[in-house]
Amino acid sequence: MTTTREEAVELLHRYITNERMLNHCYATEAVMRALARRLGRDEEKWALAGLLHDLDIELVNADLNVHGLETEKILKEKGVDPEMIDAVVMHNESIRGIKRHTEFQHALAAGETITGLIVATALVYPDKKLTSVKPNSVIKRMKEKAFAASVNRENILECQQIGLSLGEFAEICLNAMREISEKLGL
Repeated sequence: MTTTREEAVELLHRYITNERMLNHCYATEAVMRALARRLGRDEEKWALAGLLHDLDIELVNADLNVHGLETEKILKEKGVDPEMIDAVVMHNESIRGIKRHTEFQHALAAGETITGLIVATALVYPDKKLTSVKPNSVIKRMKEKAFAASVNRENILECQQIGLSLGEFAEICLNAMREISEKLGL
């Protein structure tokens, strides 16, 4: 892989200007690093996939019919590891017309999705801080379909495809996000 974290951050800021989207990418990076650590996978590769997974979201105006394809082109030009590119593209599996089937794909889809649920959960607390959120609160909110309705619960449940219960997954992801809570403003 020829992309360093510094290069990835520079690339991220070249293509994404929305602060909330940048925070989502940083949160996903932290989550993916923690998942890789827990599963004994390449932490740098998984973290970079999390950081860059939505690289083209503004470029394609959030069009889910093409989201990921521009990122794929950009990352191929940079000589990024094909496995990482595959996971990034497959976090939006609809553009390939096939289901996610690798551990890396499932981890990224579940990991990037739960970040939204965790943030939404934190924002209902009076202090709006991740330190106030408990894993059980995230699981409880997951069951409330009207809460953060745009969060795809099926994607989050893909944590089971990587051998993690929802409880353990929520705890790993929440703890990872807490580590960068200052950066996230939460």
